[in-house]
Amino acid sequence: MSSENREGTRVPVRRALISVYDKEGIVDFARGLADAGVEILSTGGTGRLLRDAGIEIRRIAEVTGFPEMLDGRVKTLHPLIHAGILAVRGNPRHLEDVERSGAPLIDLVVVNLYPFEQTARMENIGLQEIVEMIDIGGPTMVRAAAKNFDSVGVVVDPRDYGPVLGEVLEHGGLDGPRRMELACKAFRHTAAYDAAIFAYLSQLGPDGTMRPAESPFPQKLALEFQKVQELRYGENPHQRAAFYGELHGNQPTLAGAVKLQGKELSFNNLLDLDAALGAVLSIDGCGAVVVKHLNPCGAARGENPADAFRRAREGDPVSAFGGIVAFNAPVDEAAAVELTSMFLEAVIAPDFTPAAREVLARKRKLRVMQLGGGAEAARGGFDLRRVWGGILVQDWDTDDTLDELTVPTRRKPTDDELRDLRFGWKLCRHVKSNAIVFARDEMLVGVGAGQMSRVDSVRLAASKAGERSRGAVMASDAFFPFRDGLDAAAEAGVTAVIQPGGSIRDEEVIAAADEHGVAMVFTGRRHFKH
Repeated sequence: MSSENREGTRVPVRRALISVYDKEGIVDFARGLADAGVEILSTGGTGRLLRDAGIEIRRIAEVTGFPEMLDGRVKTLHPLIHAGILAVRGNPRHLEDVERSGAPLIDLVVVNLYPFEQTARMENIGLQEIVEMIDIGGPTMVRAAAKNFDSVGVVVDPRDYGPVLGEVLEHGGLDGPRRMELACKAFRHTAAYDAAIFAYLSQLGPDGTMRPAESPFPQKLALEFQKVQELRYGENPHQRAAFYGELHGNQPTLAGAVKLQGKELSFNNLLDLDAALGAVLSIDGCGAVVVKHLNPCGAARGENPADAFRRAREGDPVSAFGGIVAFNAPVDEAAAVELTSMFLEAVIAPDFTPAAREVLARKRKLRVMQLGGGAEAARGGFDLRRVWGGILVQDWDTDDTLDELTVPTRRKPTDDELRDLRFGWKLCRHVKSNAIVFARDEMLVGVGAGQMSRVDSVRLAASKAGERSRGAVMASDAFFPFRDGLDAAAEAGVTAVIQPGGSIRDEEVIAAADEHGVAMVFTGRRHFKH
């Protein structure tokens, strides 16, 4: 590799090889290259498409003197093609070999691969059809061009067609930094492709059918994310930060949400938006959630978005100031008027009516995020946490079902209490442990989050709720290790409690509830959020 090219010498693009499965944008890109005087080599379906569009091409078979064979499995796997890609332009022996063999030097390789991952996810498709989507020639050309980035450009992403074509039209070729950037993308692309093939095949038994997974966690975890945007800074101004989205994530997602107005999103805004979104999607019916520092400080179900937000705000009006608000239903004009009555950092919802957008526009700095979906949003993949030297991987805690409740106390909860217990339980898993939630009339009235002892969380929730704790219910993300938490709740006026149970002192806790006339429900499931 020459030091000149490493420092950015531009390499002319005189000949390009184009062979793509995803043909979006390829005709315009190829026409632009042809108009710039670039000779185009192509294969099968891509070649037919370009010729039908009036673009002059030279077929790969004309170069190699060898027709495609094995139903297209062998098209580009030929020395004349790979010599043209791999030849180092500054190596006299390479150039002699190329001239002697008649291999055409290829300056740009434009290839994207068979859609293996998408095909493997399809229903009612056979193993042989999936196997045929394992691309061989494509990755080989991509890797060859990426290896020889000192002399060759490689394009695997249609989003790069514009920048690459623009550089070729303006300067006649690609400079070193551009070729290096494209090579890195290419290796990332083939690495993710091979990882997807491995992940699928490793799930098959000897007969080629899916076997029950011994573990949902692969031996090697391959992650692929696309940068959405760089952020001004991280949690604090001295930290650098960026936001990445899953390339194959479920929709709708925070990464795919559209910012309709407002200031630039910050690292902390995105964390709080994620927390608010997760919480509001757990509410049945029209709901709103206000989040501050990753914890819900207000949440409620309402007759409409405006009513839901008013009730959520009332949960803790002081903490709601400067908060993040999420809705699980489209925001209308009435809700927008309520939102603009106070200072908020951001609001996210499935959609906003035109009248709502007009009202919100009066708060120019308010960040307004359109999710583009509603309660059908679901987290995909795994929950990932970085630790020093590694990464922790787990399933998302999405199970808030309450199908097997038991009532160990003498008093059973009333229908209204049971409704509020279910509401509080669903929100409790979105609060940092030790988590305590007080709820009343499907409204959050007090939260105790992140305390080192559970009784302190109860006292904090009671303090936040004030007089509203009289007649409220309490949800706890884990069991009570002592009766003091129940005593504090009863003293605050709580009439019913929902908790997992399972403590060695359950009998003591049940006795405390019975002494106070408090109904208690066991779920059998814990919801820590560290």
